[in-house]
Amino acid sequence: MKRPLYNAIHSLIYNPKHFVAAIIDRMGWWLSDELYIKWLYYLECGHKLNLANPKRYNEKLQWLKLYYRAPLWTQMVDKYRVKKLVSKRVGGEYVAPVLGVWERAEDIEWDKLPNQFVLKTNHDSGNNGVFICKDKSKIEKEKWIQKINASLRRDTSIPGREWPYRDVKRCVFAEQYLEDATGELRDYKFFCFDGVVKYLFIATERQSGGEVKFDYFDADFNHLDIVQHHPMSEKPIEKPALFDEMKSLAAKLSEGLPEVRVDLYEVNGRIYFGEYTFFHHGGMVPFHPDKWDFVWGEQIHLPEANNL
Repeated sequence: MKRPLYNAIHSLIYNPKHFVAAIIDRMGWWLSDELYIKWLYYLECGHKLNLANPKRYNEKLQWLKLYYRAPLWTQMVDKYRVKKLVSKRVGGEYVAPVLGVWERAEDIEWDKLPNQFVLKTNHDSGNNGVFICKDKSKIEKEKWIQKINASLRRDTSIPGREWPYRDVKRCVFAEQYLEDATGELRDYKFFCFDGVVKYLFIATERQSGGEVKFDYFDADFNHLDIVQHHPMSEKPIEKPALFDEMKSLAAKLSEGLPEVRVDLYEVNGRIYFGEYTFFHHGGMVPFHPDKWDFVWGEQIHLPEANNL
């Protein structure tokens, strides 16, 4: 039996709500944004979406999707073009060097790339559009080209109706390969509210072969009992050496924004910007314990609607 079919049957039997959500996710393009979001939110979060008086963090993210538009957000979610904006705001030393940029995977100039590098599509989410090369001699170029072009074709604005991605002019670019002292590249993801850092989570064990781990902290690096989508690590998480500088950078990069996640890396005593994320997990993943959905929601002061 093919794995996708097995997964679909397993989901239908053991988690029918998730199965229906997956169907809506893939086939709901014909629904209005509001109806699509309401259905998907209910199926994923287990309760009705309150758009009239949102209180939860996840509810307020849906409100921002539907009723607020800031054209600059499209540049900010563009992983390539945002580098210019970040350089202007905090300095080019916080931006990972670009080794090349191309419209199609077929155009990649492999011979001009070093032995180690990272290819990224500028609009895709998660790890879908990230291709890490540690040894260029081992690359199967045709397979990489197919996967990169598949990422370039993917419209990431559809699954969660995240409008900033809709008008991103897609490309693939090469970045300098980065690795921290742990032998991987840990993400430090800061949740900011109009220039104030309140929370963060750290993603670890991405390259361990097992499930990635997420550990949440407050702005003073106190560990929080939040579980969201991925389990906590069983290993102790050390406070990064440049934590205070990262907080300061995240605050500067989030000024004037009602809510945004600023992703940073710390490598060999230097900090690098990763990306902006306006809709963490699409606003579709419950918090455990549930109280944190309300606690985080209190931090978002919604702007005046401009897309009614």
